This record gives sequence, structure tokens and C-alpha cells, in this order.
Amino acid sequence: MTIARFEVFSKVIETGSFTKAAEKLNMTQSAVSHAVAGLESELGIPLLIRDRKKGFMLTEVGQKTLGHMREILNHMEKIKQEAAFASNLEAGTIRIGSFASATACILPKIISKYQKKYPNIEFIFFEGTYEEIIEWFETGVIDIGIVVQQNMNANLNLLPLIKDKMVVAYPEGHRFEKETTINVQELKEEPFIMPKGVYRAHVDEIFAQAKIKPLVRFEVQDCATISSMVQEGLGITIGPELFLKDQPKIKLGNLSQVNCRHVALAFPTIPYVSPAVQAFLTVARELFSHDNELHSN
Repeated sequence: MTIARFEVFSKVIETGSFTKAAEKLNMTQSAVSHAVAGLESELGIPLLIRDRKKGFMLTEVGQKTLGHMREILNHMEKIKQEAAFASNLEAGTIRIGSFASATACILPKIISKYQKKYPNIEFIFFEGTYEEIIEWFETGVIDIGIVVQQNMNANLNLLPLIKDKMVVAYPEGHRFEKETTINVQELKEEPFIMPKGVYRAHVDEIFAQAKIKPLVRFEVQDCATISSMVQEGLGITIGPELFLKDQPKIKLGNLSQVNCRHVALAFPTIPYVSPAVQAFLTVARELFSHDNELHSN
């Protein structure tokens, strides 16, 4: 049983394809298939259920052993990084999980400064929902993640980055353009586009505190779709400034009732964090303070 076979098996699951895994690992597809089959033979039990039409899926034992394999691979990566940093030949990989607006607005700033100091460190990005990011931590897919603090569990450490204001988004030419600050009470007669999931709890909290019920015309999951509907004049919405400030043809207004989501970097306990990730945290601390608040341009 070898580390190389663990790496191949993990990459097959990560990419969802033997062919894509072979491309990532610079191997032939037959070599990847042989490595997975060899691992199954060593363990004496199938790790994958193969189907010509549907591809493959993990068996129950495959799911359980995958987590252990990733843990071993993570430790191997840390050993390599420790040796590389000690010899001043920094190398390695940082796997980051993030949600869309943070990927676009927060990560580039940190990575730009980081790579000036550590140009040999590579990055792998995983983009998903808040829930998926937490799951990726639990299954060993990522080393560090950008999260919303309200959605966190107690098993991870947090480095606060920004307070992302919840703002009102409305189409061009709307009556709110004349107002500097918008009272929540003014929203109750407006057709409202309600987000499903993601930051819904923040929106519900705003209306609950104001003791009003919005006139919900649409409930939408995708943030980009919500933005497009606002652009077309189908209604107004409340959402995070970090995302909405870069959307075209919509206007933003500050609420008189301030509500923020707290965006942070999440990471495991320091002894289990690689040197590369520790250096990443140091750069992030230098760039963001605890009371940074995002403002529109």
C-alpha cells in the first residue's frame, strides 16, 4: 500500500473522473485505473462501484477510507512543506474553499501579497455554499476556508476579515435613489425578491426586528438570478454588499437598521496547520483588521 495510490484514488474522487485525474497527475488513464484496482486488491474490498453509464460512486468503505487517505496525504504535504521552509526553498499547495463573492473580492488581495513572498506555493480553489465549505473541512478536502461566522461550528479557529453590510438593492430610476438611508418600514409595500438559503437568515432577522412582513413576489436560490431580476425591475431585495456592489445596473441603499454578516478565514488548530497556511494567515492578518467594514465604491 503506497502513498502514490492514495494520491491517485483521492484525485479520482476529487475530479469525478479517471480521465481528468490522469490529466491532473500527468499519467495515462490505464495507469490510474491500475493504481485504483491495485489499492482495492491490497485492501481486499471494492472502494468504487463502477457503472458504464453513470460512471462510478464510492462504496461505504470507500467513503470511510477516503477520509483517512486524505488525512495521510495532508500530513505528507505538511512534512514536505516543513522541510522546504527549513531549507528556504518554500514549496507546497494550499487548498482553499470559498463562496463566490469572497473568491472574487477577498482572496485576490491576500494571494497577491502572499505570492510576492512565497512565489512557489500553489493554490487549488474550491467554490461552493457555506455548508459545502464546512463539509470540505470535515472530509479533508481543504486546508483553509472563507466562511460566515454565524454558520460556524466550534471545531475550527477563525480569523475575522470584514463586516459585510446587508444593503437594499433596487433598479435604476427607483424612488429609493433620492434617499440617503432607507428605513425598513419603507420596504413593506415593495415587491420583494427573497433569497433562499445562503444569507436568508440575515434578511429574516432584519424584517423580524422591524416587525414587518415583506411582500414576497419571488423566492430565488441563485444570487446572480436575484441580481438579474432586480435589474429588470421585478422587485427589490436585501443582500450582502460584498456581492451586490459589483452587479451592473442596480443601485444600493444603506438600511437605517444596520445588519452585517461577519466574514472570516477558518482553519484547524495551529499544530495541524502547515507552514504555508500559517504564512497565509499572517498575510491575511496584516491586510484585514477586526473592525474592517466593506463599503461600496
